Amino acid sequence: MPIILKTAALLLLSNIFMTFAWYAHLKNLNNKAWYIAALVSWSIASIEYMFQVPANRIGYTALSLPQLKILQEVITLSVFVPFAVMYMNQPLKLDYLWAGLCLMGAVYFIFRT
Repeated sequence: MPIILKTAALLLLSNIFMTFAWYAHLKNLNNKAWYIAALVSWSIASIEYMFQVPANRIGYTALSLPQLKILQEVITLSVFVPFAVMYMNQPLKLDYLWAGLCLMGAVYFIFRT
């Protein structure tokens, strides 16, 4: 499997856990003390790091640091939008498309040779 695909797959898994760690407590633990939400979030985030650290180490063997970061941001938005709409019941907005187009521009500029 090419390095960029391994990296993207691990970053995708990482971002799924990260998104839940950062935002799911707003829906599921909003009636709990903040430190309970923090402990639950940190527990989920520790799993996230098990994917994120290898993804960055593998990716850095073939990608520059800026390329790795932009890849991360594209994957983050790709995970966040479905999460926001389907899990958090947020409305689907055209702003997500515009943000995605901006990221496509970032991908173009950071990956051009």
